[in-house]
Amino acid sequence: MISKNLFLQGIFPFEGIGVEKPVPLHSELAHFVPDGVVNQTLYFRGGNSSSELITVVLMRDGVPMRYFPIGAKGDVHVPLRVVEDIDGGSMIELFIAAPAGVRGSVVVDLGMVEH
Repeated sequence: MISKNLFLQGIFPFEGIGVEKPVPLHSELAHFVPDGVVNQTLYFRGGNSSSELITVVLMRDGVPMRYFPIGAKGDVHVPLRVVEDIDGGSMIELFIAAPAGVRGSVVVDLGMVEH
């Protein structure tokens, strides 16, 4: 069995529209799991330049899968202890939820493996 490491990562500006309204962060932070492949998310690292708490939301097919809150001017590293298989044909995306009007940049690094 051949495994392939994948990453959704980068530094992206954001403007919040509400903590209860997650929105896509950037088109580069989406991944379609090919048919016949199983994906597993392994960890999330993130940083937040704003002065407010924000949340990065891992979505699977438009449904929240994991929430990663990041404190004001803070960072987080979350090794995922509960790893789920994500079947081929699924869309994985990172969204952001932030208070309305809050601007900043977020650093994201989502590590995954496919086999």
